[in-house]
Amino acid sequence: MVNWARMYDCRFDTDRVPELLEQVEREDDVEAWKELGYRLVLEHDLVSPASFAALPHLVRLASGSAEARGLAGEIMERAAGHHGCDDLLADCADAIAEFRELLDGHLRSRPTDYLAAFRALLAVKEQYHWAAVVGDFTDDFYLVICPHCAVEVTIALGGFGRYSAIRDWDLGDVNRRDLRPAPAEKLSGIGRWMYETAVRDGNDVLANGIAHLFGEAECPSCGSVFNIADEYTSANCPVLR
Repeated sequence: MVNWARMYDCRFDTDRVPELLEQVEREDDVEAWKELGYRLVLEHDLVSPASFAALPHLVRLASGSAEARGLAGEIMERAAGHHGCDDLLADCADAIAEFRELLDGHLRSRPTDYLAAFRALLAVKEQYHWAAVVGDFTDDFYLVICPHCAVEVTIALGGFGRYSAIRDWDLGDVNRRDLRPAPAEKLSGIGRWMYETAVRDGNDVLANGIAHLFGEAECPSCGSVFNIADEYTSANCPVLR
């Protein structure tokens, strides 16, 4: 049983979240969901004790509610942050496992909110850095540091091109080099899972973008070749407590 008197939300209140959870369970109230959202997930990726206390309840509603599924996903995407609620997160282990199965089944149905569910599942798998940045590959950019000459390289993945470049704020992306996508058989780890899940669900654009993201780039400055995902992960992967 949750002791809500100790579970302050992102607005430092302790009474509104349990009331709102009861309200959205009774009726699909748009305004109640909106208020619940800004009480459980604050700007700048912050969450609170009430966020994790509410997570099991949201997961129970998630199979029939896009709002519950989305909000639970947003909370999970912030689970690696400095929220001071590690014990509450650990208590959610069963709900998180249930959410993982639910999200996988949801993705198989090829829903309209595919990308949001895909990112939530990445967070459930503790791939927080990818959950935060993977887009639909129509207008995506990643900044990495060349491991050989330490210059900042822009990785572009979108309809405008798939290349590495040096970003000049006056001239734009200069010295472009085409990316080298990873062959499917050479993918491993989380990259392989991401690619195979997208292929399984018929999301060819996402699969192709992932192959490029986990492929290789040429540094426009020194000409060396490096793995994009490895360099991005080394710079952005959070240290799990």
